[in-house]
Amino acid sequence: MKTALIQQRYHGSKEATIARTLEMIAQTDAKLVILQELHQSEYFCQSEETKFFDYAETYKEDITFWQQVSKERQIVLVTSLFEKRTAGIYHNTAYVFDHGEIAGKYRKMHIPDDPGYYEKFYFTPGDMGFEPIDTSVGRLGVLVCWDQWYPEAARIMALKGAQVLIYPTAIGYLACPKERHDELCEKENTPEEKRKMREAWIAVQRGHAVANGVPVLTVNRVGSEKDPSGVLEGIDFWGNSFAFGPQGELLAEGSQENEEIIELELDMQTGEEVRKIWPFLRDRRIESYACLQKRFCDT
Repeated sequence: MKTALIQQRYHGSKEATIARTLEMIAQTDAKLVILQELHQSEYFCQSEETKFFDYAETYKEDITFWQQVSKERQIVLVTSLFEKRTAGIYHNTAYVFDHGEIAGKYRKMHIPDDPGYYEKFYFTPGDMGFEPIDTSVGRLGVLVCWDQWYPEAARIMALKGAQVLIYPTAIGYLACPKERHDELCEKENTPEEKRKMREAWIAVQRGHAVANGVPVLTVNRVGSEKDPSGVLEGIDFWGNSFAFGPQGELLAEGSQENEEIIELELDMQTGEEVRKIWPFLRDRRIESYACLQKRFCDT
């Protein structure tokens, strides 16, 4: 099955960014198309400003729009939208459309709160659990960005029958303000530290593929975006979207600088064959994992 990861930058407005997204979708004949996290706008979570809640006011219209794109292109489309559930409750929500039908949605469960990534100000943690979404191309385990660091989320999706793990993402290098001489900030922004950070991000997700015997697809945004508050210098999103097979083999990889369509042929059945050779799920000692229900196993 031909699959496309749409890695792109923010183009200054919702309208211009969506127009570019549509151009890129039109350039591929993939049956499964995956967009990056919060793909309609800039990554607004760099600062805490109530004005950005207005972005969620068009949530229902956004659903209708991308549903129509899925119908017109006859594709399974994974999107990432800012959901207004009610006054004061908002979610970072991935919607999956299947040839014009709503196949399902997933509300981001793990919400970060770090300099430049102040998502707890905007997003309520998901309350739908980790549930795969059935589509015409297979059962998709859709998670979002910060979820990718948690093996528990990947494992549960796999145990519930997900044939592939999908991570719309927005991650990059946080630039130090020029006027600030912070030793820690400078240390975290050396070329060596940046390389380690990006490689850790790749490695943990590659591990999810191997440990669960399923492919992993991750699409990250690219380009530099200024902090709208002006407190920080901004984020240089590192792109590097990728796909790994169920044995951790690299299937496709994007650049760190450019907008691009990363295409690959995805075999949704390979995981089943790999699990016959590497039966990790069979050998789990489930009676011994109660400690995972605790915040920390100190007793």
